[in-house]
Amino acid sequence: MGVTQLGDVVCMVCGRSSSIVRFNATTHQRLTDINVEDLRWPQDIAACQQTSQLYIPNHYPGDECIWRVSADGADIKRWWSKSSSDTFRPETLSVTATRLLATSPDTKQLMQLDARGNQLSRVQLPPDMEPYHAVESPTGTFIVSHYNTELDQHQVSEVQTDGKVLRQFSGSRLSPLRYTPHVAIDSHANIFLADWGNDCMQLLDAQLKLRRVILDYCQLNYGRPWRLCYTERTGQLLVAFWGEKRVAVFNVLRR
Repeated sequence: MGVTQLGDVVCMVCGRSSSIVRFNATTHQRLTDINVEDLRWPQDIAACQQTSQLYIPNHYPGDECIWRVSADGADIKRWWSKSSSDTFRPETLSVTATRLLATSPDTKQLMQLDARGNQLSRVQLPPDMEPYHAVESPTGTFIVSHYNTELDQHQVSEVQTDGKVLRQFSGSRLSPLRYTPHVAIDSHANIFLADWGNDCMQLLDAQLKLRRVILDYCQLNYGRPWRLCYTERTGQLLVAFWGEKRVAVFNVLRR
């Protein structure tokens, strides 16, 4: 359900498992798992390099929360919990240097949290936008992969902090997007897009224009891309696949 890299360790979570599976990023050797006892339904995992912390949304009904886990597993904390009156259920996450961004398809909202788990802002998306995943751009806007319920179309949109949509990408007439569960972004606002329905990885520029398909069906070894993690320092893209217990590592061209 999720893959990320923290330092030289690749971390993964699987559906309905309480374990964080870890591998050495260089040797691919299996490391000791981290068990998060009350984690029941992980949906994603994200890492903060500055604080050496992992963040995992728990989507279990009645226990919706975000767990924070230190790199060595010594410090495990229920970092944010949904109140009984709140309808926000975090499903996917992304992290910048000082903030965490969570999506909630049910409420069509994004939520920003600071390093202590305090809410900084909540962005109400348009009523026709059901978000899958979102990342913060270098300019402070949000890149959101989503389903447009009015158009019955999958899209990627750039959204301002007030929820206003600046621009959108829907693919081409001959090759429209067909479900985009995860995105990643670099410091130049180039966007890596998991095009699950078309079995490929696409690269968009800062204006949401298609640069090229960077990984096709054959290069993905006939897998459907589900979760992403891009490490700009090394130029490596981690891709986790739907319904498979594997993560592939690709060297992709930097800007």
